[in-house]
Amino acid sequence: MPGKRLILQSNMKLNRTGLFIAISSTALLIVLIIQVGWIIQTAQIKEDFFNEKANMVLSRTTEAIRADKQACTRIQACGEVAGDSEPAAQLGKDEVHKIDSLFRYYMRLYNFHIDYSFVVAKPELTAGNEKGFANYIYNKPLEDVPGNGVELKLIFPEKKQFIMAEMSTTFIASVILILIVLVMFWRTVRSLLKEKMISEHTTDFLNNMTHEFKTPLTNIALAGRMIMKDAEAGQEDKTRHYSAIILEENEKLRLQVEQVLNMTALERGEIPLQKQALNFHEMITDALKCMNIQIENKKGIVNLYCEADNFVITGDKTHLTNALCNLIDNAIKYSAGKPELTVRTANQDHNLIVTVSDKGIGIEKEYRQKVFDKYFRVPTGNVHDVKGFGLGLAYIKKIIELHGGSIMLESDKSEGMSRDAGTSFIITLPYV
Repeated sequence: MPGKRLILQSNMKLNRTGLFIAISSTALLIVLIIQVGWIIQTAQIKEDFFNEKANMVLSRTTEAIRADKQACTRIQACGEVAGDSEPAAQLGKDEVHKIDSLFRYYMRLYNFHIDYSFVVAKPELTAGNEKGFANYIYNKPLEDVPGNGVELKLIFPEKKQFIMAEMSTTFIASVILILIVLVMFWRTVRSLLKEKMISEHTTDFLNNMTHEFKTPLTNIALAGRMIMKDAEAGQEDKTRHYSAIILEENEKLRLQVEQVLNMTALERGEIPLQKQALNFHEMITDALKCMNIQIENKKGIVNLYCEADNFVITGDKTHLTNALCNLIDNAIKYSAGKPELTVRTANQDHNLIVTVSDKGIGIEKEYRQKVFDKYFRVPTGNVHDVKGFGLGLAYIKKIIELHGGSIMLESDKSEGMSRDAGTSFIITLPYV
C-alpha cells in the first residue's frame, strides 16, 4: 500500500505539472494570437488614416481646380484634343504646374509627406480601385468641366512602404515583447522541470539516508543490549566483540555524515584544498590498503598496473585519496560475486591517466551522464541492495575538477545485459 500511494502521488505531481504547462502554453498561444490581431488591426487603422488624408487632399485640390473657370476650360480643350489618350499628356505646363502646386500645398497642410503623381483622364479610362495596400489610386471627378467630364487621379506608388514605415515602431515593439514572453515562458518551464527533478532527487536522497542510517543504528542498539546481557554473565570476549561492532558502525555513520557535509562545503567553497606534490602511485597503493578488508571479505582480486612514467601531481592528499577510495568502493559494491578490479596508470599529453575498471553489472547508456549528478542513483526499483546516498561520484567529479582534471565513464552494458558488463572510470590529471 505505501508503494502504491507513492506511485499515485508521483503520478498526481506529474499530471499537475503537465496540466500547468498545457494551460500556460494555451494562454501564451492566445496572447500571441491577440497580439498578431492587434498588429493587423493597427495596419488597418493606419491605412484608413492614410486613405482619409489622401481623399482630403484630392477633394480640396479638386475644389480649387473647379473654382478656376479658365483652368476648367483648358482642361476640357485638352480632353477634346486627346480623344482616347490621357488628357494629362496634352496639358500645358501652366496647368500641370497649377495642379501640382495645389497638391503640394494641401499635402503640407495635412502633414502628408509621400511621393505622388497625378493624371487627368476620362472616367472610362480610370482603372477600378483595388482593396488593401494595392489601393494606391484615388479618383475625383471634375464635375464643373463641360463635355463628357474628366477625373483627377492621385497616385501613391509607395503607399505600402509608407504605411509599413509608420508601423515600424509598433511592429518592432510587438516582436520584441513576443520574444521576451517566449523566452520567459521557456525559462519558467525549464525552472519548473529543474525544481521537479531536484525535488525527486531530494526525496530519493532522504529515502536512501533512512536506509543507510537504519542498519548501523539497529546494529548499535543490538550490540548495546548484548553487552549489557553478557556483562552480567562475565563474558569479556563477547563484550569486546560487540564493542568493536559499535565502534565500526559508529565509524560508518560518521563517514556518511561527513560525506554529506563535505559535499555541501565543497560546493560552497568552504573547504580550501591543501595542495602539495604527491606521488600518485603511492596514493593508489594506500587507497587499496584502506579498502583491503572489503576486498578480502568478498574474496576479490585487484590488478595494479603502474605504467605511467610521470606520476607526481599537485593536489590535496586527503580529498584525492577519498576520491580513489570511493571509486574502489563502487567497483566492489557493484560487482556480482567476487569482484575483479583493475587499476592502471599511463601518461598522455602532459596528463596522468588513471583508469579504475571492474567486471560488475555495468551502467546503461541513458544513465551514464546522470551518475555524476548529486543524489542520483541508477534506478533499481524497490530493491535497496546497494548502499549509498548518490553523493560519491558527484564528490569525485567535484574534487577532480578542482584539481584541473576531468573524469569520464565507459561501460559495455547495453539493453538485455544485466551482469558482467563492466565499468571503467577514467581520471585525467595534469602532472608536475
